[in-house]
Order: sequence, then C-alpha cells, then structure tokens
Amino acid sequence: MKEEMLKFIEVNNLSPFNSVKEDVEFDGESIFKNKDAKAIFRKVIDKLANRFLFKDTRNLFNFFEFTDNNETIKNRQKFFQDIKNDYRGFLQEIKIPKVCWKPKYGIIIVTESEEAYMQLKELNCPVEFLVSENDVQGLDEYDIVQVLDCENFQQTLERLPQSVFLASSEEAYLERYVELLSSWKYNLQVLEKSDNNDIRKLVNEIKPLLSILDGKNNSVSREEIEFGVSKINNEISQELKKMTISGEMLFAMLSKEKLPDELEKIINIAIERSGINEELLIKKVPVTIDEAEIEIYLRKQSIKEHTGTAEKIMRNAKQLLELPGKFEKLENLILLEDFYQGLAEFLKGNYPFEDSGLEVRDSKNLFLDNPQPISFILDDKRCSILTGANSGGKTTLIEHLIQLISLFQLGFPVSGNVKMPLFQEIYYFAKNKGSLNKGAFETLLVQMSKIKPGNKTLILADEIESVTEPGVAGKVISATCKFFLEQGCWLVVATHLGQEVQKTLPFGARVDGIEAKGLDENYELIVDHNPVLGRLANSTPELIVEKMANTYKEDYFKFVHNELKK
Repeated sequence: MKEEMLKFIEVNNLSPFNSVKEDVEFDGESIFKNKDAKAIFRKVIDKLANRFLFKDTRNLFNFFEFTDNNETIKNRQKFFQDIKNDYRGFLQEIKIPKVCWKPKYGIIIVTESEEAYMQLKELNCPVEFLVSENDVQGLDEYDIVQVLDCENFQQTLERLPQSVFLASSEEAYLERYVELLSSWKYNLQVLEKSDNNDIRKLVNEIKPLLSILDGKNNSVSREEIEFGVSKINNEISQELKKMTISGEMLFAMLSKEKLPDELEKIINIAIERSGINEELLIKKVPVTIDEAEIEIYLRKQSIKEHTGTAEKIMRNAKQLLELPGKFEKLENLILLEDFYQGLAEFLKGNYPFEDSGLEVRDSKNLFLDNPQPISFILDDKRCSILTGANSGGKTTLIEHLIQLISLFQLGFPVSGNVKMPLFQEIYYFAKNKGSLNKGAFETLLVQMSKIKPGNKTLILADEIESVTEPGVAGKVISATCKFFLEQGCWLVVATHLGQEVQKTLPFGARVDGIEAKGLDENYELIVDHNPVLGRLANSTPELIVEKMANTYKEDYFKFVHNELKK
C-alpha cells in the first residue's frame, strides 16, 4: 500500500512545500449521502489531520476510497498496524528549499534553434539566441560559452577558447542542478536524523555531491593579500626598532640601492611567515604590492577556480541529472512520513470488524476532551428511538456512530470494541436550528424520499420533530421508521417525543433512554451518557427548573420549582 500511496502523491502533485493546500477529491462515491453526514466525516478528518506539519498531507486521506469490501478494510488495518507508534520531531525542522549557490563565473548558452531557446528559457537557463555576428562578438565577457545547435556561427564560435559544444539541451547549464542541490543542503542534514530507510538511502546517495558546494580552494583575495602586507610591515617595523642602523646602511637605503643583507633577511622572513607569494610583492621598506603581478595572479587564479568547479560539475553530470527525480522522491517520502508521524497518537486501540449487527462497547468519542466510555447495540432491533434529557448526549452519540464508521472505512483503530456492517449509504439529518415552518418540513420529507433503502443503509436523525407541529410529529417519526425498517434499513432517531412514538412503535424498533439522575453540588445535571436500552427517558424539565431555582434569586424560579414539587 505504501507504493500506491507514493504514486498517489506523485500523480496529484502533492508536496510538503506547497504553500496553498490543494484539495484532492475522492475518486469513488462517498457513503455519506447528505451534507450533514459529510460534515461529520470532515470533522473526523480534521481531528486526524490536526498534527500534520504540511498542508498537503491531509490529502492522503483521499487515497482511502470508500469501500464495501471487507478485505480492503483488513489490508488498510494491516497497513496502519505496521506503522510505528512513535512521534519523531525532525520533520519540524524541514524548510522550504532556497537556492544558496550560484556560479561565480560568467556562463551563457548560445543557440540558433528557437525550439532549444524556448526550452532553455523555461528551465531558467542563461541563454542567448544568435541572429548576427554582433551577437557573437559580445560573448568575450563570459568565462564559459556553451554552444547548442549553432550551424551558421560554428566556425566563429570554435575560435573562442571558452566555447564548449553540447550534444543536447540536457547537458546545458548543469549548474542548475547544483543550484537545486544547494537549496536542499539544509534539509539533507535534517533528514539524516530520519529512521526511515528509504529517506536515509536517498540522502546517502545525494550527500557526496555536496562537495561541489564546499567552495574549498586555495585562492587568495586581494583583501587578504593587503591584510597580509600590513602584517609584514608591522613585523618589519618591530624588528627595525631592535636594530642599530649604521650610517652606511642608512646611506644605502636612502640612495635606493640594494637593501642591506641584514634588512633583506628581516623582510624575507616576514614575507615567508605571511605565506604570500613573494613574486606579488616589492621588497622595500615598507613592502608594497606589485600591481602588475597581482593582476595576472588573480586572473589566473580565477580561471583555475572556475575551471575546477566546472570540471567537477561535468565529472558528476550523470548524478546531477538524477537529482530532480531523487528530490521528488524525497518530497513524496517526507509527505508520507508526516502522514505516519501525525497519526501516531491515533493508532492505539482495537480495530473494528464487520458483523451482521452493530455493537459498540466502551468506546470513547474522539471529539471530546474527557469522554465517558459509551456502549450501544443494534441487532435484531434495527431502529433505536433515542430519548433523554437536553445535553444528555443524544446528538453526541449519533455523531459518535458516524465517527466510528469513518474510522472503520479508513482502516483506523478505535477505542473500545466495535463491530458493524459495512454500511454503503449513510444519511444524517442534524437538528434543525431554524424556525418551525412549512418549507422546512417539506424539505425534510423530500430529502427522506430520496434515500436509497437497503440492508446496508443507516439513517440518523436528530430531533426532526422540530420542523413540524408536535401533535403530528410523533406519528411522522413512527411512520418514517416503519417505512425504512420494512426495507431493511438501520435507524437511530433522537427525539423528545418518546412517549408519542412509543404508542405507535413499529416492529423492529426499540425505545432507548439517556437519563438525568439529578443535580450535583454545583447544580449541574448528572447524566449517564450511556443509553439504557429499551427504556424511555424523560427530558427532566423539573431538574432544570431546580437548577435555576438554586442558582438564581428570582422568585419566579422558586415558585415554579415548588409547584413542580407538589
């Protein structure tokens, strides 16, 4: 599966260095069939992607298409089981590659081919299109002139000592690969810390080329020579202070004749200690630079240095040409490694498995900070009418089920023990946050009518009674459950109309309750979020009134509370 994921990264042009996240869509059809269900699935992905370092890593979830094949799920689970459950932070040090090397010598590519010119322009190579002899005459200023597809001016270009004739555009300006290499120098040092064998292998293949960037040479700058001369003269000055100068020696110095042997010896020792080539200096007091000699020296040195770098690049041409492909592989591996590392904390738990019934045992909700373990079952009773107090956890349980289905599809483990059918169609009708009106009720009915029923269809609904009058809402819920149960669907319907629905409870349905047990010392509801199967729970408004009566001083709350107690 790893190789397929790397291919997915390559095909979709994903990279750890993309500054703007490009969303990759699922190739297959989603099992979540309406916007509310899809919103919870996206919430699961957001939670899982929370520790990714790179924006594009999240797109790797789209590799895991929705499936109804149990073997596919098992292969995914095996893949995640094999990922090491540790988090190594070296990826946090990765930076966007930035070129830090440019050739110090002047280099130009010349061509008479428009096609070659455009191609090299796209590659950001320094290229000039030759049209006339005037174009050729201006090439003297370059240290290296690379010639590609030049038939008309070939003889003229052959007379230029710095001309290098190329067989193909692939050989042109190999310095671009050295620039690419320089942009990765820092990241290669970071990636040496990786335990990923594939990453380490590529890094070790590339590392020897870094010597091209070292810039280690024996060249000396004019500034260094000038500084050395000042040290020479300082040393001579110190030695002269120790000497007793005779009249004969002074006369010889003033008459600009040959330096006295004693003084010449001092100058020679000082020059030798400096390491500066004595041919570059004029031996007198003070010692000075021979301008003509240093000009020739620096020019030869520059040519030698440029030639050495260029020759080094040419010797490593084959390896340099392989760098773009290797760095692309490194990018892909870095993204995959971020996927592994970012998911490490979620890869602990038990893996769900396919079963004919839905059973959740002691599972903790991924969305909550301090969740209570929840158990819930649907088997011979395929429909749960979920009742209970406000803030008791009815909505949370429904969304918990979508979360578990999402993790099962991806191949992830979950907390607790979970088994369920491989659902193919999931619909979630979230709590209506608007006002009761005819349009909202009609919209809900239209949405319900488009459900494709079957034994792998799960319908989740949260207080759908809020879009119509209470008197008829209970009957609508009962009729809806009966219709879909008869066609083999699974349902969980959260409602405050448990008593009304219970009167016309269809065959195959069960009323479950999440009950409030009282108030704690802070007058907060004590709720066991585990639904009690087969028991109707009240919304317990009397407990809410008791909380208000104990929290606020207004007489109204106390009066209503006392009336309810009667």
